Amino acid sequence: MSGSQTRSPDAELGLLDATMIGMGAMIGAGIFVLTGLAAEIAGPAAIIVFALNGVVTAFTGLSYAELASSIPKSGGGYAFVREIFDDLSSFIMGWMLWFAYMIAGALYALGFAPNFLELLHVYGIVPPPGEVGAVALPIVDRAISVGFLLAFVAVLGLVALNAVSTAASGKTETVFTIIKVTILLVFVAFGVASPMFSGAEFQPLFPGGSGAAAVLPAMGLTFIAFEGYDLITTVTEEVKNPRENIPKAIFVSLAVTVVVYLAVVTVAVGTLGADGLAEAGEAGIATAATSFMPTGLPIIQNGGALVVFGAVFSTLTALNAVVIASSRVAFSMGREGQLLPSFGQIHHRYGTPFVAILASAVVMLGSVALPTQSAGNMSSLFFLLSFVIVNVAAIRLRRERPNMHRPYEMPFYPAPPLIGIALNLVLTGVLVEYLLRTDPLALGLSAGWILLGGVAYLILNRLRAEPEAGPAVTDTDITPETED
Repeated sequence: MSGSQTRSPDAELGLLDATMIGMGAMIGAGIFVLTGLAAEIAGPAAIIVFALNGVVTAFTGLSYAELASSIPKSGGGYAFVREIFDDLSSFIMGWMLWFAYMIAGALYALGFAPNFLELLHVYGIVPPPGEVGAVALPIVDRAISVGFLLAFVAVLGLVALNAVSTAASGKTETVFTIIKVTILLVFVAFGVASPMFSGAEFQPLFPGGSGAAAVLPAMGLTFIAFEGYDLITTVTEEVKNPRENIPKAIFVSLAVTVVVYLAVVTVAVGTLGADGLAEAGEAGIATAATSFMPTGLPIIQNGGALVVFGAVFSTLTALNAVVIASSRVAFSMGREGQLLPSFGQIHHRYGTPFVAILASAVVMLGSVALPTQSAGNMSSLFFLLSFVIVNVAAIRLRRERPNMHRPYEMPFYPAPPLIGIALNLVLTGVLVEYLLRTDPLALGLSAGWILLGGVAYLILNRLRAEPEAGPAVTDTDITPETED
């Protein structure tokens, strides 16, 4: 690509920025949308669901930390697998991760739209989100959903920010994440102090009928809530002192996220009850806030408005984080020759992987037309599969390169990656069984993306092989030797 260079992006992000990229993705739309879903399936045991998901993902987090300190390359799980496995395996890993991040971006954009409309509704600017109609577009002679347009614009805006400045996108992520965590802490403080809060709402802990068996399917459906720390490893080369800062950022972001989730779910169930939280659905946290937070506050008016404001920030930060991550996976694949070379080039002016960002944006923008649930299901499925492969990569690297420099080594090896593999496979099986019954669209699109990847791999391999083969040699090109 003219005006681009094949080099690494500049290292402009510090430990705080890297940590906030992880937290920005994990404390995203999931904390507002998925709490109601978990309560609907598992009742008060929703708190157990999120705690166990934190434990499950922590085992994989140990593998990510060790691999990132050993292989300080951008691209996340793809970069690790590329270093260790053969060409096809690494391509499939990168292809899956790229898709997972892009679809997660669509999910967060779709979560942003109703929350933004709800925020406008609180101040009387628009009707309730369900009553907002469509906008007529004369150019295409059709009406477009306002929610779709808002999701589209959110993706477009953050793509533009990422395309022109890595530092700006990273700093924006830091500011947004600090704001939303502060809002959630205010929510928790008021909730715990509220007379409405009662430990009796947790009795019995497990719902009648299904009992503890309801925890496992709820874990599979809400697992995407704890996808996020892996995004940190996609920008490794843009982080200062990555061998030390990346493992630290992984552990800090995961630990803080688990604590925040458990605190928020405890307050939501303790005030609304599991049935009330499930009935409120996506608006569960806002409903809880409205019930116990003070009214008549300056500017924000009431607690529900404050939490909806936090939801808007949460979806935007999560979206920004996956725009960063998806483009860095594509950039890494392009640099390794597994996508077109232009994907692996840095823009001479902006210092960003410009083409990789734009390519990721195309899929993300198209994906906002998907149902929200299908987007979430596909993301969870691909992340679970990729986490299995990353754990296998950690074991294989230890066996093949035992003396490799590892600034961080996971404790109790090989137990963590083996446990991570087993738990992620269990959740994958549970999720696939659920999708077969309830969301065949998600399964069909997932299979279609893998098939498209296979076709792309064959085409790209042929393109790479043609220049290497050189011109064909024919019989007429051979000059017979003359005898002396």
